[in-house]
Amino acid sequence: MMAAVFQNRIANRMFTMISYARSMMGSGTMVRKFFALMLLVGGLMWSPAAQAQNCAQATTQGTAPASWQTYCWLNLGNYNDTTARSTTGQNMTFTLPDGSVLSFNARVTGTAPAYNAVIAPSWSGAAVGNSAFIGIPGRPVLYSAQSGTSRIAISNITVSPPAGGGVTVYSFVVADAESSNDSEALRMSTNGGAWQLLDSVPPISGSVFPPIAGVGTSNVTVSGTPGTVGAYIIGSNSPTSVTVETQSGGLQGVMFAIRFATIRLQTQILGLRANAADQFQFQVASTATNAAISSGVTSGTTNGPFSTAPLSMSAGVPLTLRVVMAGGSVSTLPTYPASLSCVNTSGPTRSTLPNNLVTTNTSIGQLQFGESLLCTYTLGALPRLRVSKAMGTLRRFATDQFTTRIMNGTTVVASSTTTGSGNTVTAGDTNLVQVVTGQAYTVDEVAAGTTVLGNYTATMVCTNAAPGSTTALPSAVGGAITLSLGDAVTCVITNSRQATAALVIDKTSMVISDPVNGTTNPKLIPGAIVEYAITVRNAGTVAVEAGTLAILDVMPPNMAFAVGTPVTFTNGTPSSGLTAFNAATMVRFSSAAGGVTPYTYVPVGSFDPNVRGIRITPAGSLAGTTSATAQPNFTIRFRAQVQ
Repeated sequence: MMAAVFQNRIANRMFTMISYARSMMGSGTMVRKFFALMLLVGGLMWSPAAQAQNCAQATTQGTAPASWQTYCWLNLGNYNDTTARSTTGQNMTFTLPDGSVLSFNARVTGTAPAYNAVIAPSWSGAAVGNSAFIGIPGRPVLYSAQSGTSRIAISNITVSPPAGGGVTVYSFVVADAESSNDSEALRMSTNGGAWQLLDSVPPISGSVFPPIAGVGTSNVTVSGTPGTVGAYIIGSNSPTSVTVETQSGGLQGVMFAIRFATIRLQTQILGLRANAADQFQFQVASTATNAAISSGVTSGTTNGPFSTAPLSMSAGVPLTLRVVMAGGSVSTLPTYPASLSCVNTSGPTRSTLPNNLVTTNTSIGQLQFGESLLCTYTLGALPRLRVSKAMGTLRRFATDQFTTRIMNGTTVVASSTTTGSGNTVTAGDTNLVQVVTGQAYTVDEVAAGTTVLGNYTATMVCTNAAPGSTTALPSAVGGAITLSLGDAVTCVITNSRQATAALVIDKTSMVISDPVNGTTNPKLIPGAIVEYAITVRNAGTVAVEAGTLAILDVMPPNMAFAVGTPVTFTNGTPSSGLTAFNAATMVRFSSAAGGVTPYTYVPVGSFDPNVRGIRITPAGSLAGTTSATAQPNFTIRFRAQVQ
C-alpha cells in the first residue's frame, strides 16, 4: 500500500512537471532542462546508497588545461539536503589521495528541496564532463531540484595533512556543473585569495559563453545567456569560507575540487628482460612514514610504460620514489640499472627534480603548488652478448675446429671451441654473457689445433632480441659492438671452405753466441749473434702460382745483418716443391727506413747495420696440402748481430 502511495506521488509530480514544461515551450533550453530534470527525478527513485566521501581526478582531459590532473573533484555522494538545510548544516569530511583530510560545514538556504548529488556530466548539454574533465567518478555535482535561488555556505574549511606533511597553499575550486542560461546565474564569494579563472570550458557545440564578472576579486558572478553555452571553473587559494549562490530557471549545478599538485610515476623497461618472469613494483611513498601512497606493477613481457594512477596531493608531503623487484621475479634489482627523470607537464620543470638520476630509491621533497609531475623510472637489464658457430659446408679437413670468442680489447671475455666433423657443429657457443654498457666488444674466431682459417670464408650475422633497440650491429667477423641496457645480441659466424692457397708464416729467433759466454748459454747482449728462422707452409689445397711468392722481412732495430753468413733455404716435410734455391739471385736488401723498396742495397763489412729489410723470392710453385698435417713447407735462415 505504501509503495502504491509513493508511486502516485511521483506520478502527480511528473504531471505537474509536464504542465510546467508545456508553459515553457518557448524556450528550447528550458525544455531540454525539463527533460533532464525528469531523468534526475526518475534516477532518484532508484539511487544507490551514498558513496564514501573522497575525491578523484577525471579520467580524460578533453579540452581541460595541462594541469587537469591536479584537480581532485569532491565526491558528494553522502550529501544530505535535509541535514544541509538545517540550522547547523552538514559537516562533511573527505579522505584525499595523499592521506590528507578535507573538512568543512555545508549549510544550504533558499528554495527547498535545494540540491541532489548526481554524476557528471549533469546533463547532455553541460560543458564540464562533456567537453573537459571527462569521466569524473562518483557524484561530484550538486544539482538543483527545482527553479529558484539557493545558497551553499561552505565554512570552516580545513585540510589536515597526513603524518610528516604540512599544509601549504591549496586551491578550492568551484565549477559550473550545468549551464547558465536565460535568467540563471551563479554567484561565488571567498575569504581566501581572489578568484582566478582556471578554465573556460567550451560548450558541446558553438562558442557561446555566459558573461562573467569579478575575476581577480573575492566575488564572481556568472550571468545566464540563451543557447548552448560553455562553463567556467574558478579557484581561490586557501580559503576557510566559500559561498555559492545558484539562481536557476529550471536546473543549475555546481562542482567542487581541491587542488594542490599531482604526480604520476611510471616505469619504462628497455629491451629484453634478463628473465621473462622479472617484473617491477614502483611506488610513490611518504618520506616520513615510508608507507606507499600510490603504486603500480609491470606485467607480461611488454616494455610499457607502466603507470600509477595520477596522485593528487592536497598538502605538502615529502615524497620518495622507488622501484623494487616484484614477487615472482628471478633476477635481482642490480641486474637492472635504473635512472629517474621528472618533468612538470603543466609548466617549467624546476632544476631540483631528478633528471636521468641513477637511482632506485630517492626523495624528491614536497611538490609545489600547481605542479603536475610525470616521473619515469627507466631501467633495463645489463646487456648480454653471445657468439656461436655454424658450418656452411663440410670442413676442409675432418679435424678442423674453431674457437669463438668475445673480446674486450685483448681480454677474452668468453670463448668456446667446437667439436664435430663434416658440417656438424657442437659447442662453439659462448651462450649469452653479461657485459658492460658503453664498452666496445668484438666477436671473432681463431683456429683450433691444426685448423687454418685461410681454408674458409667467414660470414657473420648478428641479431638483437631487444625490441626497438638502436644498437649498431657488426656485419663482419671482428667488428666492434657497443651494447645498451636491455640488449641481447647473438652473432653467428658461418664458415664455408674455399679452394685456395693458405700460407702460414712463423718467425723464430735463437741466440747463437755472445762475446762473454761464447756458445755456452749465450745471452742477448751487445755483440751477440742471433739466428732468425722464417718457416712458410701452405695449408691450402691449391698450389701457389710460380713466381708469385715473396717474403719481406724487416730487420729489428739495433740489429746489423751478418754479411758473412749466407741466407739459407731448407725444404721441410713434405717438401715445398720449389726449385733449387740461389741466394745470389733470390735475396735482395733494402737500406730504406722501415725496410721498404728499393731492394737494391749491397751489404758491406762483416755486420752491416744499414740493412733494414730483406726480400726473398723463391722460384717455382709452392705445393698445396693434401691433409691437415701434411703441409708443404720450407725455412729461410739468416743471422744478425746485436749492436
